[in-house]
Amino acid sequence: MASHKHSGPSRYKVGTMAEKMDCHYCRESLQGKKYVQKDGHHCCLKCFDKFCANTCVECRKPIGADAKELHYKNRYWHDTCFHCSKCFHPLADETFVAKDNKILCNKCSTREGSLKCKGCFKPIVAGDQNMEYKGTVWHKDCFTCSHCKQVIGTGSFFPKGEDFYCVTCHETKFTKHCVKCNKAITSGGITYQDQPWHAECFVCVTCSKKLAGQRFTAVDDKYYCVDCYKNFVAKKCAGCKNPITGFGKGSSVVAYEGQSWHDYCFHCKKCSVNLANKRFVFHEEQVYCPDCAKKL
Repeated sequence: MASHKHSGPSRYKVGTMAEKMDCHYCRESLQGKKYVQKDGHHCCLKCFDKFCANTCVECRKPIGADAKELHYKNRYWHDTCFHCSKCFHPLADETFVAKDNKILCNKCSTREGSLKCKGCFKPIVAGDQNMEYKGTVWHKDCFTCSHCKQVIGTGSFFPKGEDFYCVTCHETKFTKHCVKCNKAITSGGITYQDQPWHAECFVCVTCSKKLAGQRFTAVDDKYYCVDCYKNFVAKKCAGCKNPITGFGKGSSVVAYEGQSWHDYCFHCKKCSVNLANKRFVFHEEQVYCPDCAKKL
């Protein structure tokens, strides 16, 4: 910012009228009285204040012909009203800085132009260690974690809205933790029934095969791959003796008297008609259609 000097005097002349002449506005005689000449007209001091005088930016009152006037870029002040808008130091006889329609002394303009710390609101001066993020600046020791209040300084951090968190607090407050190992899931991971897991933790309870992206079955909060479910958990069909897995063909099951069948295996012992969703007779651990049962 450059310093400025005051502009030259206003274009009017003040004197005492020796000739016989009247005021341009009120028509009263000016002879022997003080008058003002401006823009080719002569007027008394009273009419000058009323019709011609500039208005002071600071006090909003007319700047009379007898007052000392200062002006800068089409704005006018009494000399006693021209002061720094920050510290009120008189600037009538000094250089000044104009910023955002404010008049500042050189000292205040330096403070005004310096960066201010977002934390303590004090200026950041040359030599101060500072931290900048998205156009905002902090003293190094003022940039702290919003949760634990410890200094982050120039270390790693996580922004969250208007807040900033150190790595530890962000992990504690926002990072998901694996259901199995309770450690933070920093990347990747999977979710099953709204619960987070590391991919390497979501495995078959029997063979430890990773289940991410694979078909699996959950039984009593335990997870099994297809092979282990077939071999160790699934009920065996009373008809074909193969596991009833619920995968693909045979996903429908018929259960009766503690036994289970694939729906396609549930047929009459004698005539082999399929009895899924039909009436049947259970005799000596075997299934019969009603007609065949009558012949037993």
